Amino acid sequence: MAQAAAVAKPPAPPRRRRASATPRRLPYLLIAPAALLMLGFIAYPVISVFYYSLQDYNPTKPWRNGYAGFENFVRIFTEDPQFWDTLVFSAKWVFVEVGLQLLFGLALALIVNQTFVGRAIGRALVFSPWAVSGVLTSAIWVLLYNSQTGISRYLADLGIGSYGTSWLSDTSTVFSAAVVADLWRGVPFFAILILADLQSVSKDLYEAAEVDGASRFKQFWHITLPHLKDAIILSTLLRAVWEFNNVDLLYTLTGGGPAGETTTLPLYIANTSIDAHDFGYASALTTVAFVILLFCSIVYLRLSKFGGENK
Repeated sequence: MAQAAAVAKPPAPPRRRRASATPRRLPYLLIAPAALLMLGFIAYPVISVFYYSLQDYNPTKPWRNGYAGFENFVRIFTEDPQFWDTLVFSAKWVFVEVGLQLLFGLALALIVNQTFVGRAIGRALVFSPWAVSGVLTSAIWVLLYNSQTGISRYLADLGIGSYGTSWLSDTSTVFSAAVVADLWRGVPFFAILILADLQSVSKDLYEAAEVDGASRFKQFWHITLPHLKDAIILSTLLRAVWEFNNVDLLYTLTGGGPAGETTTLPLYIANTSIDAHDFGYASALTTVAFVILLFCSIVYLRLSKFGGENK
């Protein structure tokens, strides 16, 4: 017994140190300031809009301010024909702009994806309009459309059209003029995203298709387009939202005129809040626009099967 007790006991295994929780929380602590700023600059304004949409709020008429319930929304759908006019024009504007920008952007991406002399310069020229701000783009096209010093003046010198023609004040040409101005800046957006996705297409697929005797069109239809599916869906959705909310270009070019021909729903909201100071009604219009965009985005993503496997 004494000898057994004298035998030294084997040392106990070292206790595992409890992992510190600080390293695991460090990434969240690092992004916390940015998250709080985003919460303050995004979440608070959104909540404020929903709140004021239920109010009568006009700083110039404080005696009328107060809780309005759903009166603003009833007024939108039953008493405001301008809402429907601007909504229809917004849909037309988005459909035409996004469709043309996608078409020309895809064509440009396919061109600059080829190997040719001066390709780097060509890509820079194609993408450069996207770096120009919306206000500066509007200023450029206002000068180009000027009836005294712009394009119409030089066309008149060539015998095309007449002097003093203002495309932005004519109801028959103002829409086309605005579309061209926005195309100049919007097409590079599609070209950039589509070109980035084109770079990841395997060359072996095209080589195998050529061996099988597939034409250029069949290669484009069965290889290129399926590969670009998600990029096209995402870019068209993003651009549709941006075009729907387009205010700066149309406001600078036409101000919504002539005779309200180019007034989109966001521009109508801006005029209602800034010019008429009716912030309660403008907030209700903004809420309706938000719901419309959310619903259309969900439906579009469901119908397009974004992220699904290509068959």
